[in-house]
Amino acid sequence: MLMHAAEQFRAICEEAGLAVTHQRLVIWEKLATMPGHPSPEEVYAQVKEEIPSISLATVYKTIHLFVDTGIFREASPHHGSMRVETNHEPHHHLVCRVCKSITDIPSEQLGFGGPLGDVPGGFLVERYAVDVLGICAGCRKPA
Repeated sequence: MLMHAAEQFRAICEEAGLAVTHQRLVIWEKLATMPGHPSPEEVYAQVKEEIPSISLATVYKTIHLFVDTGIFREASPHHGSMRVETNHEPHHHLVCRVCKSITDIPSEQLGFGGPLGDVPGGFLVERYAVDVLGICAGCRKPA
């Protein structure tokens, strides 16, 4: 049986130790359904349609709270502004250094990844996130 979005969000918040609020639910729903790697400003534009009184600062704070608690992750810092990672499948990123676009590429296509866990020096590997920097096909086309 599919869990209703609000029930799913309650379970996620309970696991993360967060209080459930209407604003957080709407922000989570928008993030969970937005394609790509949305910025807080893009999320704000979507949420504002449903909650006209919400502020951009509230959206930023909520996104940071979601990232800090592991509900979502921050995408590549090479983009130049905060982007939210909504794809929970193992993957890496192709980041265009010209237009700053971020494109997901499945982990197996890059052939990079290793076992999670302890590595020499006591570092605990939790996940792999490789950013491949280059120039996308759109930026390579001559004008």
